[in-house]
Amino acid sequence: MAETTETRQEGTKGIGLFGLIGMVVSSCIGSGAFAISGQLAQVAAPGSALAAWLIVGLGFLMLALSLNNLGANRPDLPGIFSYAQEGFGPFAGFVSGWGYWLSAWLGNVAFATMMMSTVGYFFPEFLPGNTVPCIAIASVVMWLLTIFVIRGVESASFLNAIVMVCKVVSLAVFILFSLFLFNAGIFTADFWGAVYNNAVAAGTAGPDAAPLGDVIQQIVNCFIIMFWVFVGIEGATVMSSRAARKRDVGKATVIGLACLLAIYIGCSVLPYGYMSYTEIATLDYPAMVYIFEDMAPGWGGAFISVAIIVSILGSWLSFTMLPAETTSEMAEAKLLPASWGKLNAKNAPQLSLVVVGACTQAFLIVLLVSEDAYDFAYSMCTVAIVITWALAAAYQVKWALQNKRPAQLVIGAIATAFLVVGVLFNGWSYLLLTCVGYIPGFVVYVQGRRSEGLALGGADKAGIVVITLLGVLALVLLAMGIITL
Repeated sequence: MAETTETRQEGTKGIGLFGLIGMVVSSCIGSGAFAISGQLAQVAAPGSALAAWLIVGLGFLMLALSLNNLGANRPDLPGIFSYAQEGFGPFAGFVSGWGYWLSAWLGNVAFATMMMSTVGYFFPEFLPGNTVPCIAIASVVMWLLTIFVIRGVESASFLNAIVMVCKVVSLAVFILFSLFLFNAGIFTADFWGAVYNNAVAAGTAGPDAAPLGDVIQQIVNCFIIMFWVFVGIEGATVMSSRAARKRDVGKATVIGLACLLAIYIGCSVLPYGYMSYTEIATLDYPAMVYIFEDMAPGWGGAFISVAIIVSILGSWLSFTMLPAETTSEMAEAKLLPASWGKLNAKNAPQLSLVVVGACTQAFLIVLLVSEDAYDFAYSMCTVAIVITWALAAAYQVKWALQNKRPAQLVIGAIATAFLVVGVLFNGWSYLLLTCVGYIPGFVVYVQGRRSEGLALGGADKAGIVVITLLGVLALVLLAMGIITL
């Protein structure tokens, strides 16, 4: 980096605590917060959704505490991928960093489809969000944001913090309306989904209705949806090398998580006390638009639609900065060719940003043939980043063992188990597809190592072979129709 850590710690430059919290909250609150009430209503009754939030909230608290501990005790490590590298070697560091890189720009694809779907509230011809005009407009927005970040990362993060305030205020308005109009009778009418399940069994819930399943099944079905809205929780950690004070990084992550939990629970569960969850399940994406239109006729839908567009632009901005920052630091760690870390006059990794833009552009075109573009993009994004999270949590376990810190060991072990089990419950097909994204990454990884005169070890070669074979298997299953886009 152009500035030393010591200079940043003096606070003369870099991102402050408010900006770091902004990275966490704004990176997480994108499209998911506005769609989650409808998505959860399709898979869970109110009681099961609350139980799932309790489990997921505790799991992510363990992850946040792990990142907080590692940030405080290993401030010398520049980004989230470096935890895997320090704990398990360079190949693990590459797997973590490349997974994060894949996740970030796949998140941008999800943002693009949701933004175009939201524009469809005003212009129905844009629905369902992955038509040719939608992809063209989304492409223009994506390249404009890329150019903006190329012109200066830290100024972009300041704007991102301002956007955070705008999106949180709009969500607070929705939550206040939901509280004021809350009806306990509607909320508890079918608290665990038994009434709906019985109606499906009796054939009175409609010809296409499917049962929610028991409470455990409902909770499991919530996981991948809830994981998606926490993508970005590591935002402050990824930008730690640009922080004014390293000690603020962990604090920003925990504060950001607390804010997010309050917002998400309010946005996703409170509406079930205004409109039954079975009604909400039938609304178009994003459901919040149509719920608030019903709460505030004449202006509510437009208000939330504008808020969604602003929110997505803020998260899109964050997810443009974060992957480029990661690949730049990976280049410094000799996990990628040095060209990926070269900074321009504005202290931005220009080549990495352009590569991210090109990959996003290619995937936007692929979405033209996707049956459910938004669900596919966010699921891929979520599964990819769980790899990064799980490796960071695993290093927390190793660090705790080395330093004889039993409390930190428990925190890391719970976080690791939660992440691994959660993604396996819901994302095995996406996990295989993610392996496809690693195949071109191995080419640049090998180039980066060889350019530094570093040979691949036996474990590196074995890892490359296994992941490549899994990627090939995913392509075969895709061709056979067993896995669908």
